[in-house]
Amino acid sequence: MNFCKRCRVSLPIAARFCGMCGQPLPQPRKPRSFALGPLKRAGLALGLAGTIFGGVYGLASSLGVSTQTLGAGNTAVAACQATTLTATYATAYDSTIPGYAMTTITVNGLDTTSATNCASKAYKVSLTGSANSQLAETTGTTPASGTSFTTASIAASKVLAASVTGIHVTITG
Repeated sequence: MNFCKRCRVSLPIAARFCGMCGQPLPQPRKPRSFALGPLKRAGLALGLAGTIFGGVYGLASSLGVSTQTLGAGNTAVAACQATTLTATYATAYDSTIPGYAMTTITVNGLDTTSATNCASKAYKVSLTGSANSQLAETTGTTPASGTSFTTASIAASKVLAASVTGIHVTITG
């Protein structure tokens, strides 16, 4: 029920004017609709689909897959051993760059004793920079015994240590 503000008479809800004094009555507001038009819905759907596709594609591209390894980020699982390899490096000042350059990389945790071991297999050590771009690479063969190996041939590449964001080790064979 509506009430007239002037004469305080009760009136039906649908009334637009007071039946006693003729005063216009305030009309109820229509509920606001938040429906999107078809063009806005299509644009929103395309934007959401593009965002989801970009996220999935970006995550999938960060995986490294081969017949011997599956890795993501800085950890790799090698088929020839159950433990994780770790890499450390040494630097030295190089006045021709100028700055500190990578000189040696030592890979630790190598399994050369189990039945399926990584002894005497080909390796590749890659230095990566921003956006996972390759800065330098060296190759060789893992030792027949021991738990680590060092590569010094990376020094010839004269890679600034400050540019290195990752070290990737791949053992194949």
